[in-house]
Amino acid sequence: MCEPQQPANLDQMLDRLEEAERFGGTHTTMEDIVSKVGRRSFGPLLLVPGLITLMPVIGDIPGVPTLMALLVLIVAGQLLVGRDYFWLPNTILKRSVPHDKLEKAVKWSRRPARFMDRFLKPRLVSFTRGPGVHVIALVCILIALVMPPMEVVPFTANGAGLALTLFGLSLMAKDGLLALIGLILTAVTFGLVFSALV
Repeated sequence: MCEPQQPANLDQMLDRLEEAERFGGTHTTMEDIVSKVGRRSFGPLLLVPGLITLMPVIGDIPGVPTLMALLVLIVAGQLLVGRDYFWLPNTILKRSVPHDKLEKAVKWSRRPARFMDRFLKPRLVSFTRGPGVHVIALVCILIALVMPPMEVVPFTANGAGLALTLFGLSLMAKDGLLALIGLILTAVTFGLVFSALV
């Protein structure tokens, strides 16, 4: 089977999630999603946990932010060391979400996705290449490390999901402005988590 082409925008990413949701059974596995996104697509694979954590229907399920954090750690770690093709363990690939919840979340996300896609374009591309990619990978790793405690601080996991979404989109669209906005949002979210836990 040939490697699927990387999604070009957020709406296409939701199309891939919707296609994955149509696989057999009552649940969609991470393996279903990865097969639709492709194992060379680091931007979309940071976008997937970002979207899932951001979506209110799925992102608020206990344990989901922690699972997504593990996915981010593995993907961002491989991005950091310069791999061209990412690997995921079976324990993550076999994890799943119910079809009906994924379907509702995708439908909820369609309108904001199409709104955001209007603003995606290559700009400040130096932030999405070379050292810029390493900075994004490091920040994503930091986000993943603080996502488990975010489960006890209301709405901060959704903020982390939005930051991951911005970083994934920035890599997909070569949009450095989104990377900068993601860095600012990460700093604000970290501040909220720190102030709530101390």
